[in-house]
Amino acid sequence: MAPRAPRMKNPFFERLKRLRWPGDRAKALRLEEELKARLSITPLKASPRLVAGVDAAFAGEMIVGAACLFTYPGLVKVAESHSVSKVPMPYVPGLLSFREAGALIEALEGLPDRPDLLICDGQGIAHPRGLGIASFLGAVLDIPSVGTAKSRLAGEHEEPGPEKGSRSPLVLDGRVVGAVVRTRDRTRPLFVSPGHGIDVEGAVEMTLGCATRFRITEPVRCADRLSKEVARRAREGRKRAPASSGGRGGTRL
Repeated sequence: MAPRAPRMKNPFFERLKRLRWPGDRAKALRLEEELKARLSITPLKASPRLVAGVDAAFAGEMIVGAACLFTYPGLVKVAESHSVSKVPMPYVPGLLSFREAGALIEALEGLPDRPDLLICDGQGIAHPRGLGIASFLGAVLDIPSVGTAKSRLAGEHEEPGPEKGSRSPLVLDGRVVGAVVRTRDRTRPLFVSPGHGIDVEGAVEMTLGCATRFRITEPVRCADRLSKEVARRAREGRKRAPASSGGRGGTRL
């Protein structure tokens, strides 16, 4: 696979990093509105070759962002990357993306290749403010993205059938914003919604295509395990040594 081109500074990411809480809440809300205006909920332009799953975990005052890169549709793991940094803000309901996005973007920057699609452990547009973590990352990075959440945050739905592939619409304010999808027979469904650069049908197709063995997709499962393992090591390290300012690591497989 070809190496990445030299990275250019992302203006939205730079603004995100400069936010200070709670004083910059108004700036954060303006940034959120700009990102919402960038969203494109349209059919995926091309089938992805590389899919990245992302997830975050916390270790005291530190946040771990994790990213795992897989081929698609073969789902062969190519690389993984993580970042460790100080939690940038306290938990604010509805603004969780501002707490996690920086660490996740840094983890994605550690991958050797740019993914064609992101799958996130969280919401896309099925969010009270219309900008869950999948939409946030997709808009900042301009990468198609899908939200695959384990629970409903917004919207109404009926229970899908018990078989894998069964689905029902997720409706918010009279608009279909996602689908409730059974990814394994007789297991709890996932709440799937497009984040950016993809539509509801495409988001469901990609979720089912990446959830081959477990309830959650393989890329997100990998990122979940990586983030928790790095967070565990960070907690153990703090018991033995002074806290560091953070860092980043990545591995090509």
